Amino acid sequence: MKLTTLPLSRLLADARRDHATLDNLPPNLAPTDANAAYAVQHEILAIAGARIGGWKIGAKSDSGPIQGAPLPDVDRYPDGATVPRAAFAPLGLELEIAFRFGRSFEPTTTPYSQADVHAAIGSFGATIEIVASRFAAWPDVDKLAQLADLQNHGALVVGEFMPYDESFPFVSPALRFDFNGRDVVELTPANPAGDPRRLLTWLVNHATSRGVTVTPEMVVTTGSYTGMFFPRSAGTAHGRIEGLPSVSVTLY
Repeated sequence: MKLTTLPLSRLLADARRDHATLDNLPPNLAPTDANAAYAVQHEILAIAGARIGGWKIGAKSDSGPIQGAPLPDVDRYPDGATVPRAAFAPLGLELEIAFRFGRSFEPTTTPYSQADVHAAIGSFGATIEIVASRFAAWPDVDKLAQLADLQNHGALVVGEFMPYDESFPFVSPALRFDFNGRDVVELTPANPAGDPRRLLTWLVNHATSRGVTVTPEMVVTTGSYTGMFFPRSAGTAHGRIEGLPSVSVTLY
């Protein structure tokens, strides 16, 4: 799919709809800063007529900057879903922990505190994110363009949620992630952001500062504990984080 002078948001929205990839991004189409990239994210959902079904957030270190993206409700799947491999290129899989809040956070001019946000965590569960890109050259693509592309989001498979347990070992939970029965975790399981709950206050204030209400229905997934696995065939990925219900997705 060749790039034109169309706005980046239209190009990305059309590519998502058509399961297509874009040629190399001309410099004049790349977002100029993070705020421009975040604006493109919301334009993509508006063009697609999709509601925000959740958010993905993450950081590359336990004290590093946080980034995120709204997730279209149409790309959220239940545990055990079957999805076509051809809809995602590339196709990476990550096992994550996600949260739901027990209250809504309305837009406000006063930032919400960490105490407010953490007190509102209602439930949590395991998710499998399908990572994908609308850029043929991924991962050698402008970082802000990747952020605009819903932070390389393809789809989210959501397991059963449990009531929030503050004592859960969020930094280093025991887990297993396999594909067709083969363990695909090559490193010691860990979230690069450290305790993923530290990301939640940023998300609430990021969304509400842009006029978006964060609701209890939204699933907030918080980054991979397993790195990214790229399956080379059809099959079933199964994730189990000890203390949480398992989650699986079948690719065909």
